[in-house]
Amino acid sequence: MPHLPHRSVSVRTRITAAVAALVAASLAVAGLLVWAIENQRLEEHTQEAVEQELGEFATLAADGVDPSTGEPYPGVAALLREFFERNVPDTDELLVGWVEGRDVRYYSGQDADTLVTDPAFVSAVADVVATGGTSRLSLPGAGDLLLVAQPVTVDGGEQTGALVVVTRLDVTFSGLAETMRTYTLVSLVALLLVTAAAFALTGRLLAPLTSLRRTAEEVASSADLSTRLPERGNDDVTALTRTVNQMLARLEDAFAEQRRFLDDAGHELRTPLTVLRGHLELLDGSDPADVAETRALLLDEVDRMSRLVGDLILLAKSDRPDFLRPGPVDLARLSEDLLAKATGLGDRAWRLEAVGTVGTVEADEQRLTQAVLQLASNAVRHTDPGGEICLGTAWRPDDGGRLRLWVRDTGPGVPEAERERIFERFARAPGQPPEHEGFGLGLSIVSAIAGAHDGRVTLDEEHPDAPPDARHRGALFTLEVAAPAISVEPHPAPTAQEVPWPAS
Repeated sequence: MPHLPHRSVSVRTRITAAVAALVAASLAVAGLLVWAIENQRLEEHTQEAVEQELGEFATLAADGVDPSTGEPYPGVAALLREFFERNVPDTDELLVGWVEGRDVRYYSGQDADTLVTDPAFVSAVADVVATGGTSRLSLPGAGDLLLVAQPVTVDGGEQTGALVVVTRLDVTFSGLAETMRTYTLVSLVALLLVTAAAFALTGRLLAPLTSLRRTAEEVASSADLSTRLPERGNDDVTALTRTVNQMLARLEDAFAEQRRFLDDAGHELRTPLTVLRGHLELLDGSDPADVAETRALLLDEVDRMSRLVGDLILLAKSDRPDFLRPGPVDLARLSEDLLAKATGLGDRAWRLEAVGTVGTVEADEQRLTQAVLQLASNAVRHTDPGGEICLGTAWRPDDGGRLRLWVRDTGPGVPEAERERIFERFARAPGQPPEHEGFGLGLSIVSAIAGAHDGRVTLDEEHPDAPPDARHRGALFTLEVAAPAISVEPHPAPTAQEVPWPAS
């Protein structure tokens, strides 16, 4: 048997990869949000620190009085010197005092000696001082720098200068970079842990599906439908496992029934075929009487085979969805029709002993009629001419509406040992005369019709609808089916009466 090609990537791997991708994307988005928020906070903090330094310098310049002498500052250099004595820059700051735009007079901060001698830095500071604005500069060894200048004039404008606040952005944002590196490392560890947990958990959750696949492969390769899956837990996968087990059980029963059905059908068809072959081999074509006799016999066997094939086809259709065609059924009219049709089956004392009091129910009238007439035909074969056969119907509202139809006769009844077997296919009651012997499919057809109506057929089962004298007298077959009520307008029951055989 050819094997189906396996997928290159298993479901477990794909689910784990999807979980890992989702977690990685979530961590990445979270990291970007953290970086953006923290970067904005550091930008605002840097701006506040610069504004604080410039604000203090502006206040000192506006006062214009040297606290040590009580006299106005003699020049920009004295003002800057006083400011530098009062302020200590942060680790990421460098304060530069620029006098008359010609030279750097004062500076304070880490590595300031190296930085203030850099021509590129001096040139950039000169440009900022001249415009009194802000500039960004990137120098080898110093990194990114933010330069902000605050010009100042002392002694009536004769001396000019500026305070330049230099912020080392690399130092300012070094904490953020370290935080993001730590976050990345922690995220990678978390991603690995989540991926491993997802892989393990997915394997555990998909274990029943793996077992299901293996069982399906075993069934496909060996045609052994007795294998069942273990049911553990109470989740959706367990429900699927339970459903598959039920499906396997139904398939096993169906295949077993099919094999038995084919064996029985082959056995039943072999007999008429043997009869046909035997008579054809012994036929004397020159004898008109022999030809006529053989012809009549063969036609009778063909009729029997046609009936057998028809019954087999009917049983084969009983599992199909279109086997039933439900519709509205008037219960009183159905009861009268059943009695009228049954009287043509034989010279018996037919009687309708009960009629359901509900108006209209939903069922397949033709199938119910077929089942009841089959039971009535069996009753005719097991009773003598003139014997009593009673029919009855009843409807009860329990379980959504249950319809009961029964056939009672006054024959010898069914032996206790045969009561289960007679419902099997090709089962025949013992002691039947040859002219009354059938194929043994009648009660099987009745059972199939009852099962299609979500019901059953029973023998000699007491129920409240049958009259007391109907119990334990002959055989009592009861057909109980689901038939929801459409209308509940009661009809008057026909008067129970004996209906004579029309030919008597």
